[in-house]
Formats: sequence, structure tokens, C-alpha cells
Amino acid sequence: MLVEVLGFVNLLCAGVLAAEKFAICFGVRGPAASLDTEPGIQLRQALIRRLRILAPVIFGLAFFSGIAETLLEGYSPGLRLRCAGLFFLVAFISITLAGTVPINQAVLTWKAAAPPEGWRATINRWERLDAARTWAAIAASCLFLADVRLR
Repeated sequence: MLVEVLGFVNLLCAGVLAAEKFAICFGVRGPAASLDTEPGIQLRQALIRRLRILAPVIFGLAFFSGIAETLLEGYSPGLRLRCAGLFFLVAFISITLAGTVPINQAVLTWKAAAPPEGWRATINRWERLDAARTWAAIAASCLFLADVRLR
């Protein structure tokens, strides 16, 4: 029963993480880029403030339930799929901690009416890193889903 609950939490949270990243990457970034500088930066800052709590909680639940499920299931069918899903979650958090978090911290210090020189290059770098995180989250979600389907 515990394994089933962990599997449900893992699949739900990995799916929600992938959906959140997909929506930001393909739904929010375009409209945000079309805004004038000041409201565009204000929107980014508001999103950072909101998602810097929510996204880590969702990630943590997906990651730790995935580890627990993998350990409890052992060498059962789907082990490789679960391990690959965890690999992509590790890639996701590595890109986040080394790349997007430092940029987010800097963006929160910007004055929206007078952003620092080179701010567009910083946003472009964040968007490239975010695209990589998005695909890592989607891959993890798909692999965990394939594991469930295999069983």
C-alpha cells in the first residue's frame, strides 16, 4: 500500500512540475516578452516571488517520493524507468540551483523602471536554462508514467 501511495504522489507531483514548467515556458514567456520593459520585469519579479515557494515543494515531493518508491520496489520491472526519471529530476534541480536561482535572485533586485545594463542577455540566458529544465521535467514525468504503465 505504501508503494502505491508513493507512486501516486510521485506521478502526480512530477506531472504537476512538468505542467507548471510547460505553462511558463510555452504560455507565459511569450506574452511576458511582448510587454514593455517595466511591466515585463514587474511580471517576472511577481512570478519569481510566487513560484520560489511552490515549485520547490512540488519538486521535493516528486523527487523524494521517487527515491522512496525506487528503493521500496527494488529490482522490479520499471527500475530503469524510475532511475532515468530520477536522473532527469537531478538534472532539473542542478540547472535550477546553478543557473536559474542566481538569475532570479538578481532579477528581484532590479529596479523595473531602470534595469541594469545587459538585462536582456540575462533574461535570454534564464530562458535557455528554463527550456532545459522544462524538457527535463517533462522527460521525468513521462518516464514515471511509463513505469506505471509497465506495471
